[in-house]
Amino acid sequence: MIQDWWQEFVNGFVQGFARTDPLVVPPTELALLLGAAAALCVVPVLWQFFGRFVTIVHELGHAFAGLATGMRVTGITLRLDQGGTTHGVGRGRAVWFGFWGYPSPAVVGAVLVWASAAGFGRAALSVSMVLLVLVFLFIRNMAGVFILSGAILAVAVIVVAVPPDVQGHLTLAVGLALVVGAARDWWNVVSVHTSRRRELGSSDAYILSRRTGVPSAVWLFAFATVIALAGLASWAVLAGAVLTVGA
Repeated sequence: MIQDWWQEFVNGFVQGFARTDPLVVPPTELALLLGAAAALCVVPVLWQFFGRFVTIVHELGHAFAGLATGMRVTGITLRLDQGGTTHGVGRGRAVWFGFWGYPSPAVVGAVLVWASAAGFGRAALSVSMVLLVLVFLFIRNMAGVFILSGAILAVAVIVVAVPPDVQGHLTLAVGLALVVGAARDWWNVVSVHTSRRRELGSSDAYILSRRTGVPSAVWLFAFATVIALAGLASWAVLAGAVLTVGA
């Protein structure tokens, strides 16, 4: 029985890299997906879970930015309060490494929206699961193991158990939710600078300001610009490739 289950899992996972037909989403469904994305990021009990996934993508943004500039990522810590830290050493560009935290969920979300519209929704989910499994190599605390395991399990269930024609729609929903989640996270860090200044040490904008001498407000604006561009790109994909077909 276990062998049969494993074979079905492997077959389903491999098939998950195949391209499907471009996504067709009627305006009514899109409105529901946008509402679901907003709910994941606004309803407290839902944000308690989805916010941790946003944190994973946030920390992966730091990690990939560091690796791209020659840094060596030594570990990632994920906390139950939705916080996280990525540690790196080497001669990489510390500013580049520090910048790609808050914007990363929005950028990844926009990529998932595009992938869904182009018929690569299933493939994007499969690639995401592989990347999440690889992140285990860098996790340095038990809470991180628990959080990452939950994320991997959720993606694995979608890849293996959800019908292929539904997976693209779910990928689109996750992409939209990541864009909205990035905006919520950005607003949260703004509140740290305005009303919760005792938490400034946890702000990427504050850390970048200390390193460069550039005011935190400039970094916050830069984060917001990338997030807004990702949101506009997502909407352009939906309007041009999905709404026209689905109308």
